[in-house]
Amino acid sequence: MSRTSDLVIVGAGPAGMAAAATALAGGLRVALVDSGTAIGGQYWRHPPQHARSAIPTDGLHHGLRGYRALSRELSAGREAGRLDLRLAHHAWSAVREGDGFAVHAVDRRAAPRETAVSLHAPRLLVATGAYDRQLPFPGWDLPGVLTIGGLQALLKGSGVTAGSRVALGGTGPFLLPVAAGLAARGVEVVTVCEAANPLAWLRHPLPLLRNPGKWAEGAGYAFELARHRIRVRTRTAITCAEGHDRVTAVRIAAVASDGSPRPGTERRIEVDAVGVGWGFAPQLDLLLPLGCDLTRSADGNAVVAVDGGQRTSVPGLYAAGEACGVGGAALAVGEGHLAARSALTDSGSAPVPGDRRLAGLRATVAGQRAFARAMALAHPIPAAWSSWLTDETVVCRCEEVTAGTVRTACAEGGAHDHRQVKQLTRAGMGWCQGRMCGPAVHCLTSRNQAYTPAERLVATPVTLGALADLDKQQ
Repeated sequence: MSRTSDLVIVGAGPAGMAAAATALAGGLRVALVDSGTAIGGQYWRHPPQHARSAIPTDGLHHGLRGYRALSRELSAGREAGRLDLRLAHHAWSAVREGDGFAVHAVDRRAAPRETAVSLHAPRLLVATGAYDRQLPFPGWDLPGVLTIGGLQALLKGSGVTAGSRVALGGTGPFLLPVAAGLAARGVEVVTVCEAANPLAWLRHPLPLLRNPGKWAEGAGYAFELARHRIRVRTRTAITCAEGHDRVTAVRIAAVASDGSPRPGTERRIEVDAVGVGWGFAPQLDLLLPLGCDLTRSADGNAVVAVDGGQRTSVPGLYAAGEACGVGGAALAVGEGHLAARSALTDSGSAPVPGDRRLAGLRATVAGQRAFARAMALAHPIPAAWSSWLTDETVVCRCEEVTAGTVRTACAEGGAHDHRQVKQLTRAGMGWCQGRMCGPAVHCLTSRNQAYTPAERLVATPVTLGALADLDKQQ
């Protein structure tokens, strides 16, 4: 099945929704593609439509007024026949095609049956978000050890708590809403281990002072944690998980400024679930093969380089949201609006109503970006985190490659980045294609360089039947 639009947007999270709404307001025909079964992405993740009345999500979402407003605009676009919304469509490739682009996807609404779909447009906007960045530690592969994002996805999408006694660890403000959400549903959050020192924010006071909404949000989480008597331990990390069939305990330790455990501070805490998160890695799978320029973000990731209107270095290609740098939903929404405005300008369409507020929108986006940079600098990956690892600690779970094997590849094989480690050890050659272990292997080998994921011509697993179906269509 093939369909042509004026603009294809991949990703229906905050950035993609905002972009679609602005493009529709300017008169463009838009195709909006997302792998989920509903719009909203991970940030505005909801239970399936048939189960929403039975699954409480109170307190789990922020900015619902904006979500509902964008949803209404997209609904109006569908009713007018100008929005082609493709949910449960997994985009596996985006390629140049003449003066435009072709996005290849598989329709999985009738899974396990897959149907090939091709969407064509002179302009493409990629807003594919990010995923949890993980650092391995002994026992992280035990059942019951999840990412922070995984814990929240279970809460938002299914109303499920992963355990009754949970420990959280890692770094960054995302730990707080997850802790509050779990506690509100009766989970005993035994500790929240924040590896960073909160005083680091004092080195970057202006972005914090210029975003009073962040103050209010943080104060709300602090109140909830205090109300549920949840202890937040700063400069502390989860360094080990214990158990046989599943996790039964964690070991935590106070850490020095470089992340190395302080002798004599280790303690053992019994749990039945663990959530760990070290920030996020942008999803660049569709963008890398198109050859757009990258730049280094403050959190150590390589991200898409864009101009003031979210244009990439590839003509007709735009990016918005976490692909341009992890900074939260408010930033993603602003970037989505800017990217769509650029698409409208470049296509020669009529200006969007409210263009006089463009300067204000750009100022808001700049302020949010400054806050994101300050957050990344205040919550870095600890430099000495690898000291937690034994040589037997599994780093690549798909191929069961250990930390000792990675270290040997560097010391004896001369590997200096995660791609060479992959060639020597198979780390990153499994089902996840390095999405889980890639950042960790990179940090073990070349921490001083930005992490750039390997280029993949196929961004998501696709069946041979779907590929054959695409060949027939062509």
